[in-house]
Amino acid sequence: MSTTTLLIRKNQLAETRLATTDDTPLAEGQVRVRVESFALTSNNITYAAFGDAMSYWQFYPTAEEGWGVIPVWGFGSVVQSLHPGVAVGERLYGYWPMANQTVLQPERVNAASFSDAAPHRAQLHAVYNQYQRCSTDPFYTADSESVQSLLRPLFITSWLIDDFLADNDFFGANTAILSSASSKTAYGTAYQLIQRKGLDVVGLTSPGNKAYCESLGCYSRVLTYDQLDHINADVACVYVDFAGNAELRRQIHTRFANLKHSSSIGGTHVSELGGAKELPGPRATLFFAPAQIKKRHADWGPADFGQRLVGAWQGFAGKVTQADAPWLTVQSHQGPVAVQAAYSLVLEGRGDPRIGHMLSMG
Repeated sequence: MSTTTLLIRKNQLAETRLATTDDTPLAEGQVRVRVESFALTSNNITYAAFGDAMSYWQFYPTAEEGWGVIPVWGFGSVVQSLHPGVAVGERLYGYWPMANQTVLQPERVNAASFSDAAPHRAQLHAVYNQYQRCSTDPFYTADSESVQSLLRPLFITSWLIDDFLADNDFFGANTAILSSASSKTAYGTAYQLIQRKGLDVVGLTSPGNKAYCESLGCYSRVLTYDQLDHINADVACVYVDFAGNAELRRQIHTRFANLKHSSSIGGTHVSELGGAKELPGPRATLFFAPAQIKKRHADWGPADFGQRLVGAWQGFAGKVTQADAPWLTVQSHQGPVAVQAAYSLVLEGRGDPRIGHMLSMG
């Protein structure tokens, strides 16, 4: 057997190639998982854009200098096991390579999940190192695997952004401005924020995506990027930046003298990523979801945290998949060449925001 992986050049994200390697025998305690399906969204592009700064390249390191593997969320099945607590045939949800299969070394195995004990993961954040056992996962339903892959990790981030802002009383602001409003993490955040009384939720997007964003109903109003002057310059606001566009960030910080907080979430506009130095107003800070998870585990306890999150997810998933006006339509891409092409499509921002891309190397 062999493993086929999509490799990305770290300093030139548009350059990709497919690599196939022969499988080596499992060591005692390892399992081999067939990666059956995974989502590809702008969130994964963020992983690549911040791959070195946030250690995303380290989850599935390669032996080839300058090349990396972007981690993706999806489902897999155990096809070979030398671990007594993990059976062949078990279905798992987690963080996979863009490949047809991978090898894990389960540890801290319990009824709900396990972690990968691979040495290179020892210093990486545990949130990205949990493999959920579908048989006991409260999020899981067999008919919603694609929606889970596409939106579950993004919505968790969205929910945590909303919770972080509320936990800080929105830093005294009454308006939240969200860039890249058509992106899944942005509209998941808006879905949560719009439920907060007295908060004006403004989405910024391109002209081509304006009607789509308005149709969602989760923004108080939607503006194009050249319409910042439609927002009062003295409004008390927070900026939640999903685009990573340095020039837009500069315009926001310059126009809004009463900007209370500036949070950087992702980098959907990869060609325009830039630093946040020497900006007027508050320092732009990178939002790191695991830190808010850690805080809320301490505040509420893991069980209560999980119940709140699952409840919010069920409401959101129901809204996104509503039969009369779904927010998302799944499009499948099968095989290595199709995966490579889908990656280029998402990287270049040419994707329709209504489409969720589900990929499989098989």
